[in-house]
Amino acid sequence: MAAIPRKKILEKFRKMIAGGVPIVGGGAGTGLSAKAEEAGGIDLIIIYNSGRYRMAGRGSAAGLLAYGNANEIVKEMAYEVLPVVKKTPVLAGVNGTDPFVIMPLLLAELKTMGFSGVQNFPTIGLFDGQMRQSFEETGMGFGLEVDMIAAAHELDLLTTPYVFNPDEARAMTKAGADIVVAHMGVTTGGSIGATSAKSLDDCVTEIDAIAEAVRAVRKDVILLCHGGPISMPDDARYILERCKGLHGFYGASSMERLPAEAAIARQTADFKAVTLEHRTQKWEPVLGKSDAQTKKSGAKTTAKKKKG
Repeated sequence: MAAIPRKKILEKFRKMIAGGVPIVGGGAGTGLSAKAEEAGGIDLIIIYNSGRYRMAGRGSAAGLLAYGNANEIVKEMAYEVLPVVKKTPVLAGVNGTDPFVIMPLLLAELKTMGFSGVQNFPTIGLFDGQMRQSFEETGMGFGLEVDMIAAAHELDLLTTPYVFNPDEARAMTKAGADIVVAHMGVTTGGSIGATSAKSLDDCVTEIDAIAEAVRAVRKDVILLCHGGPISMPDDARYILERCKGLHGFYGASSMERLPAEAAIARQTADFKAVTLEHRTQKWEPVLGKSDAQTKKSGAKTTAKKKKG
């Protein structure tokens, strides 16, 4: 499908906000996931390398490590996802810190392929402590992701960056972000999800702080939440009811991995519950012609022995 103009997407979203309708975005690691999400009425579809890993049974955090070239993986996934999506904007996860790309050329290529916008993933924002400091000190810091969002904005692509604190939120908003996504950490739940996370109430406090920082720069920025303990619809409802100025939710594992895990396990269990009640009688092999003759011959021999 062709890229959908940024202006058209934002006009739709502003009407949704005015009508009190939440904006829901979701990650797609396969073409089937994208088709199913669109059938469910999703507003945005985002594809990035973690989608491929989680739908292959690996944790989403695999997308942060050197298991493959993130930007090239997204371009490969485009040929699986873009042809099957009919009307929903599809965004590309872009590794803004990749030192081996010419960013303006990559962004132009993504737009030509049919992507309507971009998101910063993999992101340095998911690293902290000494490792984060090392990235920042060696020229691979979060600022490069901000630069990527600014360059995408100049190309009139929709920009929906992840942020992890108020400072990053301010920087991305100044760079021209259309939708800021408050990231609460790797999603919990399921067989390969994270097991440690902040509480939902902690998320409310952090999202409110990010919202305040964003609105201090620009009032028109759309704000979504993502990740951590916000993994199911009831979690999203809890957050949306308590956070001021929050316009919706973006799910990745929540939108494709967790539903797939539950549905496939349940379907398999249902098949395993089918019984063979009509075959409870004693099983006997069906004999072929040669087998029948052998059995008959054996019976005659036994009879002769008894007679003798």
